[in-house]
Amino acid sequence: MAKMFRPSSRESRIVREIESKKERDRRRALGAIRDCLDPMSNSVATKLVENKIVETTNKNGLEERIRQCLEDLARKSADRDNDAFEIDYQCAPYRQVVAQPHIVSLYLTAFVIEKLIDDKDVIDIFGSDEDIYNCVNEQVIKYLP
Repeated sequence: MAKMFRPSSRESRIVREIESKKERDRRRALGAIRDCLDPMSNSVATKLVENKIVETTNKNGLEERIRQCLEDLARKSADRDNDAFEIDYQCAPYRQVVAQPHIVSLYLTAFVIEKLIDDKDVIDIFGSDEDIYNCVNEQVIKYLP
């Protein structure tokens, strides 16, 4: 017969604290998006083009699409009812790209891979999911905690 594992109250408290810290960091990052929409969308778009991950005919159009994606994310995070589901649904296929993903970077990565490929200004997208995530995350962490 298998031994039943019952965590002590101390272990449970530590696990709850870790999870609440992750949730607090997530909310803080999602709440800070509106403060840095323009510079973040500009730097992400520029870096994607510079690193030759996205080939585009119109860099300004790419920047505008990323800005719309960030506005959409900010709107979803402001809506407390759909916050977790809508955002997690979009990010779910890419959650395993890195061990501890930044929620905004993960959402933008999912956007680039799934939706940006169909944009009229985008010719092609190159690189693995991890390459795209690392490029996006490098820019996002400059603006968000």
